[in-house]
Amino acid sequence: MRVIGLMSGTSYDAVDAAAAELDLVGDSLVLKPLGMVSEPYDGELRESLAAALPPGTTTLGEVCRLDTLIGQAFAAAAVRADRELCEGRAESVASHGQTVYHWVAEKEVHGTLQLGQPAWIAEATGLPVVADFRPRDIAVGGQGAPLVSLFDLLWLRGRPGRPVALNVGGIANLTAPDGTAFDTGPGCALIDAAARGFSGGALAYDTDGALAGRGRVHGPLLDRLLEEPYYALPAPKTTGKELFHLGHLRDALAGFGTLPAEDVVATLTMLTARTVADAARSVGATEVVASGGGTRNPVLMGMLGHLLPGVAVRTSDELGLPSGAKEAYAFAVLGFLTLHGLPGTEPASTGARRPSVLGSVTPGRDGLRLPPPADRSPTRLLLD
Repeated sequence: MRVIGLMSGTSYDAVDAAAAELDLVGDSLVLKPLGMVSEPYDGELRESLAAALPPGTTTLGEVCRLDTLIGQAFAAAAVRADRELCEGRAESVASHGQTVYHWVAEKEVHGTLQLGQPAWIAEATGLPVVADFRPRDIAVGGQGAPLVSLFDLLWLRGRPGRPVALNVGGIANLTAPDGTAFDTGPGCALIDAAARGFSGGALAYDTDGALAGRGRVHGPLLDRLLEEPYYALPAPKTTGKELFHLGHLRDALAGFGTLPAEDVVATLTMLTARTVADAARSVGATEVVASGGGTRNPVLMGMLGHLLPGVAVRTSDELGLPSGAKEAYAFAVLGFLTLHGLPGTEPASTGARRPSVLGSVTPGRDGLRLPPPADRSPTRLLLD
């Protein structure tokens, strides 16, 4: 089955569309990557989305408008992926949507909201669309994240030692071989916020780690940032920009006077590296396989390698999976599992009471035609 996975992460800069040929062969799920295309959000939509996200406020009218506009942006990416990567022969779409709120209170997740109305995708492509993956896991007591953990477990199974999968987007998360998975804290969220703030919006992120590379880590600021209680919580745990936003950084900077922008960004980069390294050590990692936008920051990756002596730190590209496309491929896999009636979660990763078949399905132009249910879940993922 050819499936297009759609993903826009917590950096909300673009919609990534990865196409995959997926087949169940015995106890293996075989994935043949067909490529990825990326469609940037237009400037007005990105600004509207940024204004609506915490700590900002919004209205139901604006939520409705964003749900439509994001759905249309996802639909455009899916149409392009079908045309350019699948020769018009895609069979389904799996859409993560755009997370706008993850409701965490008293260490529990009570709800989550992803925008990007799947009806627009189904109408534009004519294909059935699996969407709204996270709420079902939350309904059975899970965190609703990290949902890529099942993909990670299947993919890295059989590698020697204790390989850990790491994704560094706006938020960083990891998956250990025993199924332990959690958000470690900010990936690029605070770095991006600082780059935008110090540049007056001219920079969306610290390109190639240029700012951090010119700065020096400010020890007292780093110590204050590390006092955030989230880091000490036990797994499973999840977080988002509801916590790690520009206001969080401003609170931490209070009392330090005016620090050079480069030093602040260097300190935030070290914060990400330090919290990821601490998390990797806590699960006994012997290898870190990293993906996500943060892998393009050489300063961050260099800091992480320095903090994990004796641990192999590499990107997923070295194992045949493009680091920038991994999450989109992961949701293609989750959509495939849903359409075949198979669970898409590992309870050890999300804290759920049981594994769940995820999401809801929007029929395509020809109605809802599901493949026959599979008789067993795969135990490993192989790249073709």
